[in-house]
Amino acid sequence: MTEPKRFALTPGEPAGIGPDLCLLLAQHAQPYPLIAVANVSLLAERALQLGLSVSLISVTPSDWPTEPAESGALYVWDTPLGAPVVAGQLNPANGHYVLETLTRAAQGCIDGHFAGMITAPVHKGVINDAGVAFSGHTEFLADLSHTPQVVMMLATRGLRVALVTTHLPLREVADAITAERVQRIARILQADLQKKFGIPMPRILVCGLNPHAGEGGHLGREEIDIIEPALQQLREEGLNLIGPLPADTLFTPKYLDHCDAVLAMYHDQGLPVLKHKGFGAAVNITLGLPIIRTSVDHGTALDLAGTGRIDTGSLSVALETAYQMAETHINE
Repeated sequence: MTEPKRFALTPGEPAGIGPDLCLLLAQHAQPYPLIAVANVSLLAERALQLGLSVSLISVTPSDWPTEPAESGALYVWDTPLGAPVVAGQLNPANGHYVLETLTRAAQGCIDGHFAGMITAPVHKGVINDAGVAFSGHTEFLADLSHTPQVVMMLATRGLRVALVTTHLPLREVADAITAERVQRIARILQADLQKKFGIPMPRILVCGLNPHAGEGGHLGREEIDIIEPALQQLREEGLNLIGPLPADTLFTPKYLDHCDAVLAMYHDQGLPVLKHKGFGAAVNITLGLPIIRTSVDHGTALDLAGTGRIDTGSLSVALETAYQMAETHINE
């Protein structure tokens, strides 16, 4: 008998809005068992602060649920805090708690207990203040799963954007655009669109690096010397790649209506368009991992924690995306 799909939800920074988001989502029934990897007392205290009635049901690896919780209830894998939590006030004593929730969720995915994990925002600074070198969810999960290369992709309804480079100063981007890097990222994007999204032959639009995609070499030669030769080799391998195209015209219906994803060269080339189209309803997806991982597209919002003045839109989309990916996922 096939084990039912269940999913792990990590609330992220305990002083931020992550716990609030989990409790608000618990007001609505989910199609699969959803397990918050969190501290039960923290969630109970935050529910009281928000004036929410939520039944917190403790579960462990020995008694995983097989049916979704009813509306107004939330499964919780109780995880010990390092110190009491005050909404809006960071405490480095809880840095290791955050990492433990991520480790439990990710290892549960690797071991087959969870079909995927959904992450609420963490605060990188306070984890580093706890004495742990931490650059983000993506790098942490790549290390934990021994994955040499991952790809950051954000998606909203009608648009997916993956990045060749991510958090680099702009003056360093051109040097980072190499044929090897473009090909490596494109192959991962292609493979996960097929494997995790069920798209047999993805059509991928590729941005140029320079204005007007270099204007025939007059505005930069990266397209001629690096990007186009790299794409041509990939086309010979069977990838359906269109470009390099000028980024200022690529993000128009003429192109986007006929593609499955866009590959942008750098962070602020592709993501402003995506966030303009779907801010508050976008999802961050880590490609290349052996597990399904989706996340919100926003931060911890410490000033809003415990107030109830938050929108669950991005986390709802992250959940929906993880569910869809698990339904179409092709096991190797």
